[in-house]
Amino acid sequence: MGKSSAGKDTIYKRLLEDGGLGLKKIIPYTTRPIRDGERNGVEYFFTDEDTFQSLKEQGKIIEDREYHTVQGLWRYFTVNDSQLWAEEGCLMIGTLEAYGRLRTVLGERRMLPILVEVDDGARLRRALDRERSSREPQYREMCRRFLADSEDYSEERIREAGIERRFVNNDLEECVKEIRGYIEAEQAPDLPG
Repeated sequence: MGKSSAGKDTIYKRLLEDGGLGLKKIIPYTTRPIRDGERNGVEYFFTDEDTFQSLKEQGKIIEDREYHTVQGLWRYFTVNDSQLWAEEGCLMIGTLEAYGRLRTVLGERRMLPILVEVDDGARLRRALDRERSSREPQYREMCRRFLADSEDYSEERIREAGIERRFVNNDLEECVKEIRGYIEAEQAPDLPG
């Protein structure tokens, strides 16, 4: 987890590719439009509001976040499906709020939080570069996300979530190496991931 453009997606992919860790990905759901280069069932399960409401009525939504974006309402959510109960270690990208709710459902021993941080100036440059390379840049939405991150990842919320360890992504290779060591050190025979 971490603020937008902190490098979560890149780190996530590196950790999944690391055969020595043996991690399986958990794919969250969203109602937001698919971005350039994304594929359904890879980064997210892209769905619609009706499906979200149906899953909610069935009691299958563990946690959800809604964002009132410049393009309308977007939801991100985790479904209580077979992905969450896999025996092997799992990895997912989420928010502090998602971490808290999943920890309640799955149990603290099954959760290992990884908070990725980077200087706000570097994050802004990365976000701007990503938008510039997009077929249809969404600069207003980029700015909204950037500003919302200050509240979503405030020191108070990080403390409330019980996050004690942070990983600074100034050097991608070093950051991945540090996270890998953290995962290996924390894994135990009865702790899937």
